[in-house]
Amino acid sequence: MATGRFSRVLPGLLLIALCAGCTGGAGAQGAGGASRATAGGAGVGDALFPRLGNGGYDVRRYRLALDYTPGSRHLEGTARITARADRALSSFHLDLTGLRVRRATVNGRPAKAARSGTELVLTPAAALPKGRTFTATVVYDGRPKTLTGEDTGKEGWISTHDGAAALGEPTGSMTWFPGNHHPSDKAAYDIAVTVPQGYTAVSNGELKGQETRDRRTTFRWHTGEPMASYLATVAIGRFGVRTATTGKGLPAYLAVDPTEAAGATDIAEQVDDVITWESRTFGPYPFSSTGAVVGHLPGLGYALETQTKPFFDAAPDQALVVHELAHQWFGNSVTPRVWKDMWLNEGFATYAEWLWEEDHDGRSAQQIFDDFYDGTDDESEGIWDFPPADP
Repeated sequence: MATGRFSRVLPGLLLIALCAGCTGGAGAQGAGGASRATAGGAGVGDALFPRLGNGGYDVRRYRLALDYTPGSRHLEGTARITARADRALSSFHLDLTGLRVRRATVNGRPAKAARSGTELVLTPAAALPKGRTFTATVVYDGRPKTLTGEDTGKEGWISTHDGAAALGEPTGSMTWFPGNHHPSDKAAYDIAVTVPQGYTAVSNGELKGQETRDRRTTFRWHTGEPMASYLATVAIGRFGVRTATTGKGLPAYLAVDPTEAAGATDIAEQVDDVITWESRTFGPYPFSSTGAVVGHLPGLGYALETQTKPFFDAAPDQALVVHELAHQWFGNSVTPRVWKDMWLNEGFATYAEWLWEEDHDGRSAQQIFDDFYDGTDDESEGIWDFPPADP
């Protein structure tokens, strides 16, 4: 879990242990036949986030259809979740906070939906046998929440001056779609977002279609490579959009808030340069597209490595682009199974910054480490407060 929030404030290699982290695991394995079905687990036993994620199944694909009106901040959503039962299930949990559940089905048949805190419990008409692939559909609506963490940082569905941005690390994704919201359960995504004509809706992966009807435009995005739910994003606004192809042959989609346009004139070139350098340094880029979203969120205080298109709260400097794109390798492609190991994501991404500086006529990586070790770097305060993976 490589949050830009902490990477900007505390960018030392080991200091990223300050990033919220904890342990976790897969859902419990259970008995086989439907006659011995049991309820799925609420949470996966994660030490810092015990209620995140759910036991008993593995999600294969999310198909999300969203309709959002910035003026009223009203979201209508349909989530179709394809999953495989790890054990025979009489019921199972999804993570969802706020929003009204209008109806739910499992394999096309009505399912009972119950709410308890951030848990949505679906009870299908018939128990799900172990090994069975099933589809759960949830229709919901309301005003999505913005969450404030203990560090006062905001996540979830965040309103902007002309739209919204959905930022999920570590718990925010459950504010805009129901799911198994733990990094141990990655899945493919199809996200369709309908917004008023004149707005742009950006998400992960590749834009597969765009159509306008009755003065509303639908953008259809596809992510075929597995993705943790905290990396899923939607950004809605009156963006200036540029498409390009990097020197590595990757399609790149760049969306920039007009307020930040003057400071982000070279964002396409920055992404291209960094992808080329990081591919040479770390190996082939792990996804089928790249890009960036440059929003305008004064006071947010962090960027986030949302898969294929990092989100920046303002026009970024080169070091931040290096950091967030490094996460495409470290954190996004290779994702720790437990939250406490997210310091590894941040450590590698911060180390990438050091290597970039060394390769571009700055301090050597060794010198940067020494500066952090002895506390002479401007951003070294507090990095030895506790050890990695033990916040």
